[in-house]
Amino acid sequence: MSATNLEFWVFGYGSLMWRPDFDFIERHPARLVGAHRALCVYSHVHRGTPEKPGLVLGLDRGGSCRGIAFRIAKSKWKATLEYLRAREQATKVYREAFRPVDILDHPERRVRALGFLVDHSHPQYAGELPLEMQLHLVRQGHGRSGINSEYVHATAKELLKLGIRDRAIEWLAARL
Repeated sequence: MSATNLEFWVFGYGSLMWRPDFDFIERHPARLVGAHRALCVYSHVHRGTPEKPGLVLGLDRGGSCRGIAFRIAKSKWKATLEYLRAREQATKVYREAFRPVDILDHPERRVRALGFLVDHSHPQYAGELPLEMQLHLVRQGHGRSGINSEYVHATAKELLKLGIRDRAIEWLAARL
């Protein structure tokens, strides 16, 4: 690992890729091994409500995930972490974890990045739902951050731009 204790990184795999809303000094395509991107979280705040949940992405166990690694200036780390906790941890459905992330445009570079991994014991963990059920939840979802279908479309667009294939996201986006 080439990262030192003076480097601060965040791994984005969903909306953080297309709407980070924090200051960063580097942005690189990256891969995290040991977890994969999945629409596996019932959204009760940002893209749905408890009565009509939406569905958002989580990093779930196994596989790997391509996304974006953001390097944060040391002077901005505390504020960035506070912002991310307020945004990502509204209902504490994720576990904060630092994981090794490979920087894909610098093949010999590996950093330690903060990621938000889904907590399987949380009631909002949806697990692996059939695509038709995912489609239903995304169609009904609307929360504080907007319409759930817009979230899926924006994620699909960003993944396409990055050359990342995600068949489930593509399938859903085509039907919304």
